[in-house]
Amino acid sequence: MRSIFNRVLTIGGIGLLMLSACKKDGTLVTIAANGGTAGTLSASSTTLVLDKTKLKDTSKVIKFTLTDANYGYNAATTATLQIDVASDNFKTPQSVTLSPKVFSQGYSTNDFNSLLLKLVPGGKSAQVSARVMYSASSTMAPLYSNVVAMTVTPYNLASYIYAVGAFQSWNASNPDSLLSATGNGVYVGTINIPTGSAGFNEFLILPAKNYNNKWATSTTVTPTTSVAYNANNNIKAPAVAGWYTVTFDSNLGTISIVAADYYSIIGDATAGGWGADTDMKFNNGTQSWEVTAPLVSTGAFKVRKDHDWGTSYGTQATPNGLTLTSANGGNIPVAVTGTYKVTVTFNILKNDGTVDFSQCSYTSVKQ
Repeated sequence: MRSIFNRVLTIGGIGLLMLSACKKDGTLVTIAANGGTAGTLSASSTTLVLDKTKLKDTSKVIKFTLTDANYGYNAATTATLQIDVASDNFKTPQSVTLSPKVFSQGYSTNDFNSLLLKLVPGGKSAQVSARVMYSASSTMAPLYSNVVAMTVTPYNLASYIYAVGAFQSWNASNPDSLLSATGNGVYVGTINIPTGSAGFNEFLILPAKNYNNKWATSTTVTPTTSVAYNANNNIKAPAVAGWYTVTFDSNLGTISIVAADYYSIIGDATAGGWGADTDMKFNNGTQSWEVTAPLVSTGAFKVRKDHDWGTSYGTQATPNGLTLTSANGGNIPVAVTGTYKVTVTFNILKNDGTVDFSQCSYTSVKQ
C-alpha cells in the first residue's frame, strides 16, 4: 500500500512541475490566424483643385483619417500614409510615417501641393491613390488599408516677372521673362544684350507687362548689383554685348548679371552654311532655345554652343527625331525645304539637381 501511495505522490509531483513550467505571467498572446486585419482609410475630399491664392494659408485643405490595424493583441503598430499616381500602383509612393496612435494626417494647401508636384505636373487634373501601410515588426509582412482614389489638380509654383530694355526697344507689352521655378522670389532669366546706341546695356524689371511699377536702382554702378522697388535709375548689364543670365532676388533686392552660354544652328541646310551660325533665342517661359529659320532639304544642320565646335549637338547613331547628343552626333536632316521652328531643351536633370548637358531633346517643326 505504501508503495502505491508513493507512486501516486510521484506522479502528482511531476504533474505539478509540468503545470508550473507551463505557467505564464500576463495574458496569453494569440495572433490572428491571417496575420492581422488592416485598418481603413478615408479622406475629407476625393476631388480637390488646389488654390494658389491660399499658398500661405495654414488651415488644412485635406484630412486623411484611418483606423488602427488589429493583430489580435496590443501590437506596437507603425502606420505609413502612402500617396502615388494611380497608374503606378504604389511602386514609388510619397510616404509619411505617422506617430504611434495617431489616426489622422492633415495637409495645408502649400504642403499638399508640394507633395503632389513630386508625383504629377501642376495645372493639370490627375488621378492619385492613397492607402495606409501597417507594420507590426520587421519579420511580419505589412498590412494595407483600402485604397482611396482621388482626382487632384495641383498648381504650378512657378511665377514670372519681366525684363524690358534697349535690347527689345523698351516694349512693355512684349517683354522678356524671368522665372521663379518654385515661387520663392528668386527669378532667373537669360537675355541677349546686343550692341546698340548709348545705353544699350540698360534695362528694368517689371512685376507686370506695364510701367506702373518697376524694379530699378539708385546707383550708377556697372553692372548693377542692388535694386529697389520704383527706384530712379535703369539697371545696367556689363558694357559688353552678349548673352547674360540675370538672377534677381526680390527678397534681398540683389541682382547678378553674368555671361551665359548661348546656342545656334549651323550647317548647309541654313542660310549661313557651315561657315556662319544662326543664333537661337532663349525662351524663359519654356526654358528652351528656339529659332525660326528657312532650311533646305539638300543640306543638314547641327546645334552648337558659343559659336564653337568644342560642344555641338547632333543626332544619335539611330536617330529618333527627339534626342540629340554631343558625342560626335550626326548631322540633323531636313525632310522638306521650308521654314522651320527649331526648339532645343536641355532636360536631363541629375540627382544632385544640376543639368546634364550631354543630351537634349529637340523638335524641328515646319511652319
